Amino acid sequence: MTSTLAQSEATGYTVGMASVTATLRTALERCGQTRYAVSKATGIPESTLSRFVAGGKPLRGENIDKLADYLGLALTAKAGKARKDR
Repeated sequence: MTSTLAQSEATGYTVGMASVTATLRTALERCGQTRYAVSKATGIPESTLSRFVAGGKPLRGENIDKLADYLGLALTAKAGKARKDR
């Protein structure tokens, strides 16, 4: 993908409104690329992306990082919401 998508453009959500999974799923659907193209660019199997978009299996580990990077999304902490060690 040649341009980086801002989170609000890619998802239609404001920060904190959606889960990471929902944000990734929506951004993928709105990125304007086919799942085949995203698969080739990220190395994530097309079948994995299809199941993810359909609400089946969630993405795991490195695939989350690859897809977020491709979509130009970054995970950031909410101010004042950091979890304290117990």
